[in-house]
Amino acid sequence: MARTILCRLEEIPAGTARRFDVDSHRLSLVRIDDDVYVINDECSHEDYSLSEGEVFTEEREIECWKHGSTFSLETGEPQSLPATQPVAVYTAGVDNGEVWVELR
Repeated sequence: MARTILCRLEEIPAGTARRFDVDSHRLSLVRIDDDVYVINDECSHEDYSLSEGEVFTEEREIECWKHGSTFSLETGEPQSLPATQPVAVYTAGVDNGEVWVELR
């Protein structure tokens, strides 16, 4: 697996998400304090961008803005209906202020 640099950590305000398209991957990068999470940016219920939804920092979840399903940033599992299928999660981190993700 290759690491891909997405951006600098300072470019993403804490408690927010941002979409990145890398090759055939549609990714949502979420920052909570100095932790970063990368999940598939497509809601498993319908094709809506998760990075446009609200981030719940305490729960470490993101909400689909269209129908209200929430997903765990750690496992990708849906935490509420109508979504019933998980979204992919990716290994991510920060080195020297740069946010990276491992893509399959």
